[in-house]
Amino acid sequence: MPAVTPAGLTIAVTDDFAACMSVRIAVFVNEQGVPAELENDEHDAEALHLLATRGTRPVGTARVMREGATGKIGRVCVLPELRGTGLGLALMEAALSELRNMEGIERVILGAQTSALPFYARLGFAPYGAPFDSVGIPHVMMARLL
Repeated sequence: MPAVTPAGLTIAVTDDFAACMSVRIAVFVNEQGVPAELENDEHDAEALHLLATRGTRPVGTARVMREGATGKIGRVCVLPELRGTGLGLALMEAALSELRNMEGIERVILGAQTSALPFYARLGFAPYGAPFDSVGIPHVMMARLL
């Protein structure tokens, strides 16, 4: 069932991968300089994709995967004009909700850009391990219990 965010947008699981990629390209490729050929990886085919829309326009996305008893959230992004509206938080809550619906998930991990550490910490994620570089952007792994 689609969720309505605080910004009056809709978030739902989608099969429209092209719509998700349009947001990822706008944020990760065009804004952050990630090479386009690296943005779509082997995990996209198996992942559950969430899409935030304003009307019919894609404005945010995230993906959710399962690795045994661990859930993994990734590729979380929101178009610049909607940052600070609560949409990122709503996307993360929707991703966590999807993981709660998967039997046996006990822990959730994500690779956070270091600039987003405070955002994820607000959701109960704590850093672990050494910082690492992913496509030229500093990241840290974070985890929380589900």
